Amino acid sequence: MNPFLKETAQKILESGRDLKEITVVLPNRRAGLFFTRYMGELIQEPVWMPEVITIEQLFYRLAGNTPADELTLIFELYKLYRQIQTEPEDFDRFYFWGELILKDFNDLDQFLAPAKTVYTNLAEIKEFESDLSFLSEEQKELISQFWKAFERQNESEQERFLRFWQILAQLYDQFQARLRTAGLAYSGQLYRQVAENTNLIAKPEKHVVFVGFNAFTLTEEKLIKHFVKKFGAEIYWDVDAYYLDDRLQEAGLFFRDYQKDSVLGKTFPEEIPAEISQKAPVIHTHAIPLKTNQANLVGKLLEKVGTEEALEETVIILPDEQLLFPVLHTLPEEISKLNVTMGYPIRNAPIYAFLDAVLDLQRYAKWKNGRVIFYHKPVIDLLSFSYLKASDAEFAEEISEKIKLDNLLDVPVEALAKEGTLFQLVFRKVEPQDLFDYLGEIIQYLAQELKEDVIQRSYLYQAFKQLNRLKEVFRTNQDKGLKMDFVLKLFRQIFRELKLPFEGEPLQGLQIMGVLESRNLDFRRVIICDVNEGSFPPGGGINSMIPFNLRRAFGLPVQEQNDAIYAYTFYRLLHRAEEVHLIYTTSADQGKANEVSRFVQQMQAELHVSKPDTVMIPVQLTPGKEITLEKTPEILQRLSNYVKKEVENPYEKSFSASALSMYLDCRLRFYFRYVASLKEKEEVVSDIDPMTFGTLLHSALEFLYEVEEGKSHRDIDSHTIDRLLPQVPEAVDKAIRKFYKKENGEELELSGQLVIAREIFIKFVKEILSYDQKNGPFRVIGLEKEYQAGIPVETAQGKLEIALKGVIDRMDIKNSVVRLLDYKTGKDNKTVRSIASLFDRKDDKRNKAAMQTLLYAYFYQYEHRANQLPLKPGIFNIKEIYNPQFSPFLVMDKEEISDYRDFAAEFESGLSGLLAEIFNPEVPFDQTEDEKKCTYCAYKEICGR
Repeated sequence: MNPFLKETAQKILESGRDLKEITVVLPNRRAGLFFTRYMGELIQEPVWMPEVITIEQLFYRLAGNTPADELTLIFELYKLYRQIQTEPEDFDRFYFWGELILKDFNDLDQFLAPAKTVYTNLAEIKEFESDLSFLSEEQKELISQFWKAFERQNESEQERFLRFWQILAQLYDQFQARLRTAGLAYSGQLYRQVAENTNLIAKPEKHVVFVGFNAFTLTEEKLIKHFVKKFGAEIYWDVDAYYLDDRLQEAGLFFRDYQKDSVLGKTFPEEIPAEISQKAPVIHTHAIPLKTNQANLVGKLLEKVGTEEALEETVIILPDEQLLFPVLHTLPEEISKLNVTMGYPIRNAPIYAFLDAVLDLQRYAKWKNGRVIFYHKPVIDLLSFSYLKASDAEFAEEISEKIKLDNLLDVPVEALAKEGTLFQLVFRKVEPQDLFDYLGEIIQYLAQELKEDVIQRSYLYQAFKQLNRLKEVFRTNQDKGLKMDFVLKLFRQIFRELKLPFEGEPLQGLQIMGVLESRNLDFRRVIICDVNEGSFPPGGGINSMIPFNLRRAFGLPVQEQNDAIYAYTFYRLLHRAEEVHLIYTTSADQGKANEVSRFVQQMQAELHVSKPDTVMIPVQLTPGKEITLEKTPEILQRLSNYVKKEVENPYEKSFSASALSMYLDCRLRFYFRYVASLKEKEEVVSDIDPMTFGTLLHSALEFLYEVEEGKSHRDIDSHTIDRLLPQVPEAVDKAIRKFYKKENGEELELSGQLVIAREIFIKFVKEILSYDQKNGPFRVIGLEKEYQAGIPVETAQGKLEIALKGVIDRMDIKNSVVRLLDYKTGKDNKTVRSIASLFDRKDDKRNKAAMQTLLYAYFYQYEHRANQLPLKPGIFNIKEIYNPQFSPFLVMDKEEISDYRDFAAEFESGLSGLLAEIFNPEVPFDQTEDEKKCTYCAYKEICGR
C-alpha cells in the first residue's frame, strides 16, 4: 500500500524544488503529521523540511488576525443587539439563538453571500408567513380550534416578531464594524476579508502546494484559484474515477464542478485512478444485532492481525464516540500500542456529574425564615458521590439516612456544612455571579485531595481550565446579573463538548479515530463501525435561521452538500485499503428499523460487493435457577430473635401482619426482609402516593378523635361531630406538618399536587365524620395504638412463644361492642370465605386485610384478657364511604362477624400453624411459584425474575 500523502511527498521530492522553499497546505493538522512522517521516510540525507500548514492557518496569516472566543463574540453581538432592538431580551435568552446568528454570519461570509440581500428576503418571507389578513375572523377561529400551534397575535406582538427579522441585516453590518474597531473577528469574517482582497496579496516567498482537498468554501476556492493562477501554486487531488465519472455519485459532487472550472480543471491529473472499482473482493460487510456488539466483532477481527504487521496500518473508524470504551475493552492483549484521536468526553467523567449536581443544588437553594435550605433531591444525589464520601463517609451516610427517615423535603444548611471539609465548601448558597469562584474552590480542593490519582486530576485540570476561561469572559463582558438556570445550561453545553485528550504517539500503534479525523489518511486495514443510515451519512439538517430555499438560492451549504462530504470521506478510506470491514447493526433504535447505509447498498449494486455476513453473537441463556435456602443453624439462630424473651424488652423483634402475609406470598422475600434484614430502598416522598395518602388520612383522624392525656376514653356524639367538622382543615394541615416534619410556627408551603390532595383529604375526613354521626354515639378507647402479643408455637426446640405486634388504627365501643377498625385507602375486600383460607398461600383470593384485622382482635384480647365484650373487626374502606350501603365490618357466610371470639380458636390454630412452619427446620425459604407476585417485589433482581 502506498498512501496518498506518501505518494504526494514522493512527487514533491521528484519535482526537484528546494524543500525549504515549499509550503504544503493541508486540510487539517493530523494530515500534516503523517505527511511530515512520510517525507522523513523518503529523504535520504539531512535537508530542511518544507513548511506544512493548514488552510485555516494560511487564511489567518494573510488576514493578520485569529478568531476570538465564541462566548466573547456572542457578548459583543448582544451588546449591539440591545442598542438596535427596542425591547431586547436578557442575555440568558439571547445566548442560545445568538449562537445560531453567529453561525449564519459565518456561513454568509465563508460563501461570500450578500448578507443584506439574504436578510431582506428573510424578513419579507417572515412577513408573508405572519400575514393572516386574507383570513376572515370566522376562519381564524376555526383554525385555532383544530391547530394548537396557531396563535392569534395582537398587533404589538406581530410587530415585535417582524422587528427581529428586520434588524438582522443591520445587526450583521454593524457587527462587522464593531469587531473591526475592537480588533476582534470570527472565522468567516477573516476568510471573507482575505477572499475579497486577493489583489492585495503579495506573491509568497515559497512555492505553495495544496494537498488533499475536497469541498472548498467559496472563500477557499477563490483564494486557491488566485494562488494557482497568479503564483503558480499546485494542487494534488485524492480522487477516484468510481465516483467522479458517475454523476449520480454524491461523493464526486464537488470534484465534478472543479473539473469544469477554467483554473482548477487544469490541476487534475490526466489519468484519474480507478482503485475502488477493483475493491469488491476485499470489502466485507457484517450485520450484527446490537450496537455495542460491534465492539466484540472488532476485537475478533483484530485477533487476526499478525504480530509481524505494523499496527499503525490498521484503523478503526467510530462515528459514535459512545463505542470508544466498549472497543477499548475488547482489544486483544497483543495490542500494546494504540493512538486514540477522539478524546474522552468530560461529560462521561465523574467530575462532570459531580459539578452538574452541585449546580443543581444551587438551582434549588433558597432562603426561608432567615436560613438557607436545599431541596432534598440534589442533596441526596451529592451525598452518593465518592468525593463527599471520601471526605467523611460516616457523616454522608448519617445525613442521607436522616433525610429519608424524617422525610425532609427541605434540608437546612446547618445539617450539611461540616466545618473544614468538602461539605462546607459544597453546601452553601452562592449568588449566580459567584458561581465560577464557588466551582473553582471545589475543584481546587478536590485536586489537592486526589493528588495521587492522575486520571481524576486530568479531569479536574480540564474542567478548571474551561471554568477559568468562562469566568474571564463573563467578568470582562457581563454587566448584568446572571441567572442560575442560564449558568447551568451554559455549563452543560460547553462541558458537553469538552474532551480529555489521550496521551500517546500519534504515528504509532493501532489507530482509533472519528470519521472526519481520517481525512487524507490511508490504511491497509480499515474497520468502520456503525455503517447505518443516520451515521453514514449522519442524519439531521443544518441548524440555521436561514431557510433551505434561501440557502440554496444564495449558495450557502445545505444538507445535500454535507452528505457529499461524508460520502467522499467514506469512499476515500477505500482508495488504497487492502482489507475493509464495514459493520452495521440491525436492531431497531427508538422505534425505527436500523437500515444499512446507502453507501453499502450502492457498492452491492454497482461493485457486486458480497452480501453481509450476519454475525450472531453467541448468547448462552442460563435459565434462572430456583433459589432455595435451607434453614441452617445460623438462619435458625436469626429466627430465634423473634421468640418472646423474658427480659426488659421481650418484643424487641416481632412479626407484624405484613410479615406473615409476605411469608404466605413468598417465603424467600420474607427471608430477605425479616431474617437477612435487607431493607427495601427508602426514598423521600414528595409525591402523594397511596401509602402517603393513607398515612396523612390516619393522622388527620387521630388529631380529631384523640383522647386527652390522662383519660382512658372519649365519648363522641352528634354534637361532638358538629364541633369537629369545622376543625377538619386544621387537622389535615397538622397531619401534613407532622408527615413533612414542619414546626407549628413554620410556614406550610403546599405544592400544586399537595394543594389538590389537601382538598381531597378534607372531603374524605368530613365524610367519615358524617358516617360516624349518622351511626350514633360511640366511645373512642384508642387511636393508632401499638399492641404487642405472644402466641405459643410448637417448634423443634419445644413450645415457644413467638412475638407479634401491630398498630390498631381505631378502637371504640358502641352498644357494648368493641369495634376494631382499620382504615384502608385501597379496594380491600371485607368478605372472608373461611378462616382456613386466610392461611392458604395457594388461594389467590386470600384476604390479607381481613387476616390483619382479625390479628388485631387477637392482640386486643391478649392485652385485655378480662375483656367480656364482643370484638367486632372491620375494614374502613375510604373509597366506599359514599356508598349508601357502606358497612366496615367483616362478613363470613353472608353475615357480619359480630364477635372475633367465636372464631378465635380456629384463627389462633391457623396462626400458630403458620408460625410453626416458619420455625420448622425442614421447610426451606423458597421462591413463590406465582411470578405475578414478583412484579413489585424489591428483591426481584436478586432472584433474576
